[in-house]
Amino acid sequence: MTTQGQRPEIQVQTRETGKGPSRAIRTKEMVPGVVYGPKTQPINVMTDELTVRRYSGAKFESTIFQLKSEDKTLNQMAVLLRGIQVHPVNRRPQHIDFYAIDMDSKLRVTVQLRIEGKPAGASDGGVLEWVMREIEVECRPLDIPAEIVADVSPLGVGDALHVSDLKLPANIRVMTSGTLTIATCAIPKEESVTPVAAATPEAGAAAPAAGAAPAAGAAAPAAGKDKK
Repeated sequence: MTTQGQRPEIQVQTRETGKGPSRAIRTKEMVPGVVYGPKTQPINVMTDELTVRRYSGAKFESTIFQLKSEDKTLNQMAVLLRGIQVHPVNRRPQHIDFYAIDMDSKLRVTVQLRIEGKPAGASDGGVLEWVMREIEVECRPLDIPAEIVADVSPLGVGDALHVSDLKLPANIRVMTSGTLTIATCAIPKEESVTPVAAATPEAGAAAPAAGAAPAAGAAAPAAGKDKK
């Protein structure tokens, strides 16, 4: 779970709105963005591109960040990264959304799953297949887990671990359907090999004379015509 002393900081500045100012911001390797939330009016901001790239991975979707700014309204504000838009060609970040958290209210976040253990069925030839890598939960901001452990050690051959099998604290409510599969243990299917039949000449096709090989690109003699 995230505590205030562990929150990574993101430096932000307020900015002007409009396409022109946004283009100018990006030429300076800055990314335009907006801060919004249930108790926060939208505030247009910008932050440096390197910071956005550093925290653009899925594992940071449930991380609480702390804004650092000369603007007193923004400084020390706790936020989540709700969306990073990237350019379709060069993949550079184009825009970022900061969701200002109400620390007293519950919210929904996506949390990464971590597989732990070795399936019991592995000794019988079973192979683990990891189907789901994240789930959605609802809890208070300070109760957001960094990750959720999925123990696959009880799985025998043919068994599956479902979302409903996860063991979580009472203050964390799973929003993902409990019937969905997280991982399975199964015997891998054998690959079928289709034998390749030997090529045979078509019916009526004449076999080449013994010891003779037609020259590359040479046309076959016309049927029924004598050599002169």
